[in-house]
Amino acid sequence: MREQAWQKVRSSGRRSGRRRSVAAAVAVAVGVMTAGTLQAPVASASSRPDTVQRGLDTLVRADGMPGALASVTDREGRDRTYTAGVGDLATGAPVPRDGQVRVGSNTKTFTAVVMLQLVAEGKVALDASVDTYLPGLVRGERIDGRRITVRHLLQQTSGLPNYTEYDIQPRYYEPRELLDIALRHKGHFVPGKKWEYSNTNYVLAGLIIEKVTRHSVAEEIDRRVIRRLGLRHTYFPAPRDATIREPHPKGYYQDAPGMPPAEITEIDPSWAWSAGQLISTNSDLNRFFAALLGGRLLPAAQLAEMRTTVRAPYFGDGVRYGLGIVSRPLSCGGRSWGHGGSFPGYETRGGVTEDGRAANVAVTMQPTAEATGKRLESVVDTALCR
Repeated sequence: MREQAWQKVRSSGRRSGRRRSVAAAVAVAVGVMTAGTLQAPVASASSRPDTVQRGLDTLVRADGMPGALASVTDREGRDRTYTAGVGDLATGAPVPRDGQVRVGSNTKTFTAVVMLQLVAEGKVALDASVDTYLPGLVRGERIDGRRITVRHLLQQTSGLPNYTEYDIQPRYYEPRELLDIALRHKGHFVPGKKWEYSNTNYVLAGLIIEKVTRHSVAEEIDRRVIRRLGLRHTYFPAPRDATIREPHPKGYYQDAPGMPPAEITEIDPSWAWSAGQLISTNSDLNRFFAALLGGRLLPAAQLAEMRTTVRAPYFGDGVRYGLGIVSRPLSCGGRSWGHGGSFPGYETRGGVTEDGRAANVAVTMQPTAEATGKRLESVVDTALCR
């Protein structure tokens, strides 16, 4: 069942890759189902669920998510965690509070931070070509690494084909294999002329980091970000490790509306690598993005570069993309900064505000219905605006 589910995931990801956001690189079909009982938020003082809890309840009851979980930090630094649905459809076990999930493209922001730290150290130049660091590697039809810069990679303006739209199988991949898949296809546009999401950009960013530092991208993310911030529940899985270490809700895939969801928790994540391999928790992601926006990971000059954005229409109205970070308008005014991620079995959305609010929400089956995706984003907006 898991093999069949993967094939459906890969096929659906190819169809939707250009239409959907960077946080939905690999999408799956979803149908309505019923999933277990609800748990009240830890800090709730009322018998009536608050707006975040009601949002999670809706994702389970109306949108068919097996489980949902969230972490919210208010302006005063107080945290709340929430769950809805069940963490295991076979046993009815509850969703672990602040459980680990595969966070997909949130990994891109971690990779971008490492690259921008290298820029601050004078080891990488944002406007240097890819060929400066990987000479002769990036060549193909309408593809030339001499014309693609590091900035193009981080801002998704390179025009490189997205390898996840092609022949990805459920097996271990070396990063160069992922790049080779992309290079077998035509470049989409002249670098710098458009914005278009491509996981290939962040595989190349990872390869540059490894060439410059002479360490693995996993080591650099761990040393420069994870350990520096004390993100105790965040890690880059080791090669061929398909497990999730700590308590976690199981991830699911639904073959067709009305069909029983297939459990798809354990997958070799190497196909996502520096574009999407990380495992984390909602509260660790909140801490990461809050620290990043608060200036704890990058000097002011590099943080300003990261926050220099271009229009990213595939994310939605008013959404803009910086160097590995997404800026969204809030219903209450202002903007949030974060990313979001998609990985078979899991979907995450979140953001932080300038005044210290943070929220991250995860569900345990990837939504493909537009209304479900909007509801998921609405829960984040509600948490940041209440």
